[in-house]
Amino acid sequence: MNPTTSTIILSSLATGTIITASSFHWFMAWVGLEMNTLAIIPIISKQHHPRATEAATKYFLTQAAASAMILFSSMINAWQSGMWDITQPMNPTSSVLLTAALTMKLGLAPAHFWLPEVLQGTTMPTALIISTWQKLAPMALIYQTTNNLSPTTLILVGVLSTCVGGWGGLNQTQTRKLMAYSSIAHLGWMMTISPMLNNIMLLNLMIYTLMTTSMFMMLILTKSKTLQNMATTWTMSPAMTTTALLTLLSLGGLPPLSGFVPKWLILNELIIQNLVLASTIMAMSTLLSLFFYLRLTYITALTLAPNTQNTAYKWRFTLTPPHLLTTTMPMALLTLPMTPMLIQ
Repeated sequence: MNPTTSTIILSSLATGTIITASSFHWFMAWVGLEMNTLAIIPIISKQHHPRATEAATKYFLTQAAASAMILFSSMINAWQSGMWDITQPMNPTSSVLLTAALTMKLGLAPAHFWLPEVLQGTTMPTALIISTWQKLAPMALIYQTTNNLSPTTLILVGVLSTCVGGWGGLNQTQTRKLMAYSSIAHLGWMMTISPMLNNIMLLNLMIYTLMTTSMFMMLILTKSKTLQNMATTWTMSPAMTTTALLTLLSLGGLPPLSGFVPKWLILNELIIQNLVLASTIMAMSTLLSLFFYLRLTYITALTLAPNTQNTAYKWRFTLTPPHLLTTTMPMALLTLPMTPMLIQ
């Protein structure tokens, strides 16, 4: 893609998210979401491959429908109350429509079917953008409107998403689909805590973004698209393979790594709020997610792949790790001691 075109598209992508996150008028929030959607369509479809075209079409139809529902919800609310302010109380119809639209935008269950297919049809860098940056604008809207949304609906969607994210990843061999189901599960945890403590939701989003970015960076660097590719990464860089192992365990939420922090705080708050059944189901569904993380870890770092002529000489190719990897990887692993400072 032409550098000028890439600059314009990426600038529009960033601008759309910033407009949505900083607006207090429903129409401006909708404009930001539309800019965001239209900017990423060429990024998804730039491969000129049928799978990329299919992924771009699925993404566009899903996001356009969700944006239309958000605009419809805000128009009904403005019609009945005369207010376009995002933080103002909403009537029940608008609240239900907005919850459904944001669920679809984020790829939460039961509107999650588009996310694994879209990630599988795009390149790794584009999958990274969809899994991290594209979640920021809808999460900003949830942060602003969480007092107006139904807590019961958000908790149900969150619990269902954690279960679907665990079950869906069990039978996958493609790393992008595994990361998609990981995204669904992590966003389910954020939805569950959003009616109670917004600051923990933001902490969860930050740690999820760091962990997902560092994992995707490793996959991009080693060109690992399947589990079989992951088995030969040790020939490229044993140190990076070890940190990838720790990042996967952090995504699973094992102490003393960073991924344990949000799960610990969320389960603690759910039990304080007497939501014992929801917390139990979510803790059990995390075991499902942990199973496929451990399987990926085992294949990556704890087994010795068959030495073919190609893999034996992989170490000859010098790797140039991106600077982003060296900054995100430590933060994705070692933020547990900073928990008291982060939640204040």
